[in-house]
Amino acid sequence: MTETPAPKWAKPALEFGPILAFFAAYLWLKDHTFEIGGTEYAGFIVVTAGFIPVFLLAMAALWRLTGHLSRMQVATAVLIVLFGGLSVWFNDPRFFKMKPTLIYLLFGGLLGIGLLRGQSWLQVVMDGVMPLTDKGWTILTQRLTVFFLGLAVLNEAIWRTQSEEIWVYFKTFGLTAAIFVFFMTQGSLFRDHALAEEETGDDKDDKEGET
Repeated sequence: MTETPAPKWAKPALEFGPILAFFAAYLWLKDHTFEIGGTEYAGFIVVTAGFIPVFLLAMAALWRLTGHLSRMQVATAVLIVLFGGLSVWFNDPRFFKMKPTLIYLLFGGLLGIGLLRGQSWLQVVMDGVMPLTDKGWTILTQRLTVFFLGLAVLNEAIWRTQSEEIWVYFKTFGLTAAIFVFFMTQGSLFRDHALAEEETGDDKDDKEGET
């Protein structure tokens, strides 16, 4: 029996669907207060509590669909469960708002540690996605390290100085747009440091010859 390939929209829908669902639910419930077990919970906390299982179900479906999850997706899931759970447990939205800060600090910090060791850990994770020279990977890793650390600082500034609603808009659209713009501006890097098809083909032949 031949398996039917998953539609192309399924993967992005599973990745971004829970985020958009969080945004829509927040707009719907932001001005509501719910009493559960004698404790009052703001709409933000209720939406956060609902977001955690929705996100985990989406990641499980994505794993079933693709057969794997990236280290970044796994780390994100762990932090969402941890800090989302803390926000619900302590009835304090600050934990969940700090989650993007810690995610980007984690990613930026790990890339930075790799650079200090003379390695591009980004290359290890994404080498099959973007064939670049070693120098290209180093430059991209340096830029992405600074970018992630900048996003961590920006998230802290937004949630600590702006309203909750502004932070939700920033988290839903601002962070996604920032990452998209970052990679769009790396066109010259990808062009100048891309591996030629002949070179990648030679590498592949060499690996096959070694086996």
